[in-house]
Amino acid sequence: MSNKKILNFVFLLSISLVFSQEHLFKAATIPEELKQNANAVVRLNDILVTIDARDELHTSERRIVTVFNEKGYRAVQAGAGYNNYNKVKKIEAHIFNEFGNEIKKFKKHDFTDQSAVDGGSLYSDSRILYMGYTPVSYPFTVEFTCEMETSNTLVIPSWRPIPGYYVSVENDNYTLKDHAGLGLRFKEKHLKDYKVEKQITTNDLKYSLKQVKAVKPEDLSPGFSDFNPKVMFAVNKFHYYGVDGEASNWLEFGDWMNNELLKGRDQVSTKTQEAILKLTEGIDDPVEKAKKVFEYVQNNTRYISVQVGIGGVQPISAMEVDEVKYGDCKGLTNYTQSLLKVAGVTSYYTVVESGRHIENLESDFASIAQGDHIILAIPTKDEMLWVDCTSQIHPFNFIGDFTDNRNVLVIKPGASEIMKTVEYPDTLNFQGTTAEIRLKSDGSMFSKVKRLTKGTQYDNRFPLERRSKKDIEEFYKETWGYVNNLEIQDYDFNNDKENIVFTENLNLEARNYASFNGDLVLFPLNALNKNTFVPDRYRSRKLPLEIQRGYLDEDHFVFKLPEDFEVASIPENMTIDNKFGTYKIEIKQEDNTIHYNRKLLIKKGTFPNTDYRDYRNFRKQIASNDRAKAVLKKISNK
Repeated sequence: MSNKKILNFVFLLSISLVFSQEHLFKAATIPEELKQNANAVVRLNDILVTIDARDELHTSERRIVTVFNEKGYRAVQAGAGYNNYNKVKKIEAHIFNEFGNEIKKFKKHDFTDQSAVDGGSLYSDSRILYMGYTPVSYPFTVEFTCEMETSNTLVIPSWRPIPGYYVSVENDNYTLKDHAGLGLRFKEKHLKDYKVEKQITTNDLKYSLKQVKAVKPEDLSPGFSDFNPKVMFAVNKFHYYGVDGEASNWLEFGDWMNNELLKGRDQVSTKTQEAILKLTEGIDDPVEKAKKVFEYVQNNTRYISVQVGIGGVQPISAMEVDEVKYGDCKGLTNYTQSLLKVAGVTSYYTVVESGRHIENLESDFASIAQGDHIILAIPTKDEMLWVDCTSQIHPFNFIGDFTDNRNVLVIKPGASEIMKTVEYPDTLNFQGTTAEIRLKSDGSMFSKVKRLTKGTQYDNRFPLERRSKKDIEEFYKETWGYVNNLEIQDYDFNNDKENIVFTENLNLEARNYASFNGDLVLFPLNALNKNTFVPDRYRSRKLPLEIQRGYLDEDHFVFKLPEDFEVASIPENMTIDNKFGTYKIEIKQEDNTIHYNRKLLIKKGTFPNTDYRDYRNFRKQIASNDRAKAVLKKISNK
């Protein structure tokens, strides 16, 4: 080919590339099917990860996103975290209006630069750059480019092509090149339902996904990460914050963390050692010692948030926490473990993926891409106790729904392993409500209420004791919003941390609780636990039905009726028992007293999408019967 032809080819190629870029900046060029249910569309996302040495990793990203509304802004993801080991080499963004005309440009110095941590100087090198753009109109398009360099090769970005619900993807590409030959490993998840193109060799991987329509969330479905495509990556030989490591499984990974990141960081001051020994003096039971130490940490430290991915996985030393009296989950867990060691109690540093939605560490794939939180495991003869050292209010050995029932990495010297944290079974997640309700002739009512909660229902309720009187009253008025003119006369709480039971005692009053229809009085029998939840209806349910945690409610209400009225009718007893749970109502009348007993058991489980309609009908029956009313009539004067 002549030089003239080569120049013509290069010129035409450059024109084509420019046209292609302009095409992506115009909202009108988005295929119609990708606009459906979409708050944003990822027009193009190109990620290239290159490992050039054991301590040298480069990442470059070019991302073009069209945003249709305020909710779609989060899909832009124009930002980067950095510290002394992770450098931002280049970062910029260009904003285009609906017609593809550039309206704003962000260079590196235009990005907002702030600390990744509030309230702790020990992490002053952890910072975030983000694009602070306030849209003036929709739709608009953002082109974001970023180049990063790090000496850390332990953390390799995962491929997650779909950012979340209501986001379509036009074109997403991920390339990983291991030039250093460090022993590349990867694990694919949920690819079979998508048209993923991939090229895999020993040291190179490439994944592409195109033309994916936005997904709408469905009630009671699995978590987004449980069904969307994802690929995790790791290398067997790596470098991390100045330390070399080698691990191909969780046992080796745990040994590396123990030997290189944790060892030697468990020293505390002589003064603190003496305080712990005095605190546990005369106590032989290791569990009782652990309780004392846990309470000491709660009373003498405070938690500051530092994401594992930003602050690394190595905790600050126990001595530093001892001095400043604060730390993140890593620092406070290591500090508690150090104090337990002083008291002669064995415990294990534990890596977990936290959040109300249960996510497991992959038992067959060791990587630091999993796990965002650290807790403590304390072995006993009969069981493993689990402690979250960041909470200043939770009872000892109660982790609630933040880290329950999931695979975690328990780091034991020479014996690290994947274990499952405690599961709170359906019947333990208990709420019991008893009430004496005096109904008056004018339709008002006065009630003495006692309600106790356990398990995850305790977790939802016990923080009440720390709230203001105004907030508490607003909470009850919102909870019992279906009770007309509710007034909270007084309340009293008892938080039994030993048995993990929270008890509420209240005196309530409500005007117009009952309604009048001539000589008849109608009032709801489910006074204080009406369940009106009915999941949304779908013409074509796509996702499975998942109930991650079940619960049990039991209610006993005793109604004292006004003497000048008698019962005209009461609802019939009923029982519904199926694979989703049990709903049972028993109503009994004795003279001018009505006893109302109710039981609602919802079972945890995962069910096919074809079961969703049956479950929805079950909840409709519950909601309907919880609205049932008794009818009184005025006694005729003789």
